[in-house]
Amino acid sequence: MITRYLEDRLYRALLLNPVVYLNGPRQAGKSTLVRSLDESALSADYVTLDSPTQLAAAVNAPQDFLTKRKQSLIIDEVQLAPELFREIKIAVDELRFQQKSAIHGKYLLTGSANIMAFPELSQSLVGRMSVLTLYPLSAVEITKGKGDFIHNLFDQNFTFSQNSASFLEIMKKSTYPEIHALDSSIRQDWFESYIATLLQRDVRSLAQIEKLSTLPNLLRILAARAGGLINDAEIARDAGLNPMTCKNYKTLFKMLFITFEIAPWFRNTGKRLVKSPKGFFIDTMLLSHLLQFDIDTLEAKRPDIFGHVLENFVASELLKLINIRNPNVSLFHFRTNDNKEVDFVLERADNKIVGIEVKKSETVTPSDFKGLITLQELAKDDFSTGVVLYKGKDIIPFGKNLWAIPLPMLWQ
Repeated sequence: MITRYLEDRLYRALLLNPVVYLNGPRQAGKSTLVRSLDESALSADYVTLDSPTQLAAAVNAPQDFLTKRKQSLIIDEVQLAPELFREIKIAVDELRFQQKSAIHGKYLLTGSANIMAFPELSQSLVGRMSVLTLYPLSAVEITKGKGDFIHNLFDQNFTFSQNSASFLEIMKKSTYPEIHALDSSIRQDWFESYIATLLQRDVRSLAQIEKLSTLPNLLRILAARAGGLINDAEIARDAGLNPMTCKNYKTLFKMLFITFEIAPWFRNTGKRLVKSPKGFFIDTMLLSHLLQFDIDTLEAKRPDIFGHVLENFVASELLKLINIRNPNVSLFHFRTNDNKEVDFVLERADNKIVGIEVKKSETVTPSDFKGLITLQELAKDDFSTGVVLYKGKDIIPFGKNLWAIPLPMLWQ
């Protein structure tokens, strides 16, 4: 059993709220996590709506489904029965009235669809529900690191110790728990089955799709553009879809935690909404599968593509670290009209920022800091640190608040 670092936040949420919704990709480990919770923190009945019988009961008699159980209740894949959300609200309000006190840890819900994509459901539980997300295994969970990389960036607290695990091994294991220790040949079959399940079952449960057969091709088109600016018109043209349909399908992928987008950073926050985001995949090994490349040989055979895959890996790891340890930090990218860019910008709630550039090489030159210097000039006193993550082993200063640091620091 690999310890999931989100567990501490989950325990705290159960102590504060009557309802906790744990969402995340299918096969990320949600069911395993909630069923392994210490009974002293949550003694609860467990039901999964993947069971046709349980699902039928929840849909046809949601009130009885909830009220007949006196203990706390864990409901797995709750998005399959949206009828339950209104009844959960009623049940929580009734308990509050009867007990004349705060209620906590009554319902723990899990789902493979982002609850925030369903405002009619999430709004019904405003003030009653905490929402957490469990992603696939992170590099820091694989290596049992501290998970303080982002905090150390803002403080410029840099230390590095070389360990025996290779970068590629860590990269390959930072994936879905079920396959993190399997070899690549078995993973290929698993990913094919995984994609088929998502598209044939989960997508159908969320929306009526007229052209279901176009979705695998759209996924591969998005994979080929991972780490690049999103151009909806070009993507729609390449996929043979009209722009609105294509945009709706892309939204479904985000709802199911297949892809995510990183908005652009600007000092004028309003401009973030009118510039192009960059697109990434939650799981880098799924991205590699869609690109039909073996991650072990990709760097040698196609270094250009390896650079995009590496950037996707760093993006997903930053997303996981923010989710685990740094909920007060937001993730952006930076790009000027004359193409000066920084791969990632971390902005803290106090407006302090960190810039991160990713390089696949083992050496760094001053030219690698051009985008970071532009960002530093624009952010002025709010600029904390700029770093180039690279494959070398040394921590090297490159000017005021500018550093080259080894990639493995991401998970140490």
